[in-house]
Amino acid sequence: MDQEALPLTVVIADDHRLMREGTAALLRADPRIEVVGMASNGREALVLADSRAPDVVLLDLEMPVLGGIEACATIRGRHPGIEVLILTVSENEPDVWAALRMGAAGYLLKDMPPAELIEAVLDAGRGEPHIAQRMAGRMLREFSGGTRTAGDPLVELSPREREVLALLADGMRNREIAERLVVSEATVKTHVRHVLEKLRLRNRSEAAAFAARHLA
Repeated sequence: MDQEALPLTVVIADDHRLMREGTAALLRADPRIEVVGMASNGREALVLADSRAPDVVLLDLEMPVLGGIEACATIRGRHPGIEVLILTVSENEPDVWAALRMGAAGYLLKDMPPAELIEAVLDAGRGEPHIAQRMAGRMLREFSGGTRTAGDPLVELSPREREVLALLADGMRNREIAERLVVSEATVKTHVRHVLEKLRLRNRSEAAAFAARHLA
């Protein structure tokens, strides 16, 4: 969008009222940004994304009802034109990778300087990614160390692990997967653990959202 013609529209989702209202006040102080809605959980953020069609949605990572990663995947699936930024206190690298895999345009830390937050939101509106400086340095070191494989995000999974991931996406529990694959439930638990570790996901919900985006 033309930043000089129209303000960038933003929705903020955070389960802590003080945080979301403080973030809204900070962004509203900049004439280039218009806050068009606030949500206290990921599901409310989805409703606002559907009804307000903002340019950017700012999501907390940990929220009740629906977390930031899952909400990000759904918003990006429904509205590819809406950019999503994750704003969190978590500096865990798996959280960063999970957010980026779900289509987030950036990963921001809540203790970042106010000016950097404003710039990150404006960057997202221009389609430019923004990663918190501390996290970006770690990620670059990991890439330069050759610990990630570019291209196919599923390349690290074995054929059996891909099968398990697909069944997770279908909502199957471990016992059901074991019956489908004719293996023990303990074997399935091992496969699920390996899938989460290799894809840097935290739980089955993130695995299912990831599969929905990356499995044909």
